[in-house]
Amino acid sequence: MSHVFPRNSNKLPPVGKVGAGVHLFDADGKAYFDGSGGAAVSCLGHGDQDVIEAIKSQLDSMAFAHTGFLSSDPAEALADLLVLHAPEGLEHVYFVSGGSEAVEAALKLARQYFVEIGQPQRSKIIARRQSYHGNTLGALAVGGNEWRRAQFAPLLIDVSHISPCYEYREKRDDETTFDFGQRMANELEDEILRLGADQVMAFIAEPVVGATMGAVPSVEGYFKRIREICDKYGVLLILDEVMCGMGRTGTLFAADQEDISPDICTIAKGLGAGYQPIGAMLCSGKIYDAIKDGSGFFQHGHTYVGHPTACAAGLAVVQKLTNGLVDQVTGKGQQLTDMLNDAFGQNPLVGDIRGRGLFIGMEFVADRDTKAVLDPSHKFNARLKAAAFDAGLICYPMGGTIDGKHGDHVLLAPPFISELHHFEEVVDKLSAAVAKVSADLGL
Repeated sequence: MSHVFPRNSNKLPPVGKVGAGVHLFDADGKAYFDGSGGAAVSCLGHGDQDVIEAIKSQLDSMAFAHTGFLSSDPAEALADLLVLHAPEGLEHVYFVSGGSEAVEAALKLARQYFVEIGQPQRSKIIARRQSYHGNTLGALAVGGNEWRRAQFAPLLIDVSHISPCYEYREKRDDETTFDFGQRMANELEDEILRLGADQVMAFIAEPVVGATMGAVPSVEGYFKRIREICDKYGVLLILDEVMCGMGRTGTLFAADQEDISPDICTIAKGLGAGYQPIGAMLCSGKIYDAIKDGSGFFQHGHTYVGHPTACAAGLAVVQKLTNGLVDQVTGKGQQLTDMLNDAFGQNPLVGDIRGRGLFIGMEFVADRDTKAVLDPSHKFNARLKAAAFDAGLICYPMGGTIDGKHGDHVLLAPPFISELHHFEEVVDKLSAAVAKVSADLGL
């Protein structure tokens, strides 16, 4: 009997033993292609010796120092490198241990900013339905996935949720893609006015929605309009790039493809590439100066903030990402997307193939013409996950794509080091898994 508390007590996972390149191997020696990078984490694959050596070197010098007393060389260097490549205006970096912590830090910083500048009445947060921002209580509250929120609802702060920019299901036949995006963005202004323009402190959104919707990008002009609305009403814009950032969509920061700068940005996952647990919150100079020139103290913190070994890993990862690797992501993503379209473009169960870079989602339907969803009782996504795993493919199927209950999709986020023959392996194994589930369900 295992004494580890697993994610699912009724289905214990095999024990992983070795990671090498794009594959993981279990205790029986079975190989699995890491087609989702875990959860869009392993951008460099497994066993990268440069990152491993950076970690070993830091352990030899100073494994840990509490930031209440000391900073560290890798933290300083990583912050410099991130700011160098960050959207304009982001000037300071606060290191944490993961994505949920980064979002919590962002929310608390947004609140303290308004207290510091003499607008303490601003406390309302607006987010989007079917978003995912983490599993700590603050992050869960701003997240819009009802399945994840339901049992914890009495513990969550009150947050408003507007529509996501979900072109496949929400665009009307009588509007252009641009007009659709403007209509969705304008919901933010309506909600700000409903709550009171002087009451709202922040709007938080994922540039490309990951886990809960399956790589849904915004349409052109959407985030520019969002930025205009936030500026008009003095609302801070928080972009959550925990899953879609660090090169995953083809640029180091996903915001670069929207041609905007957020006030606060959260990153994690690919920042450490799985070699160490690390996340970060980046903020504008304006926000930082409000704290520095005010109380001087950000009332927040965790024991492992700015962990030197984690920052050493992050530094080695970002150095590799910015040394040409991210530049390959868009081309490789197009390769994989083309192969998925060839394999599934006419499949009656596949309604949409979307995404950016190596962040790709497929949405499954019962009817392509009407976009009718599969019966949730089929548990299509759970069956697909199991069938793909049996075939030697780790991918990220989820249910509740539309509203937390209805809809099925699979998310693919393979390592950036993947080559054409690796994508062939992904498509072959995913095709076999979809065929098996379809046959089992008689679809």
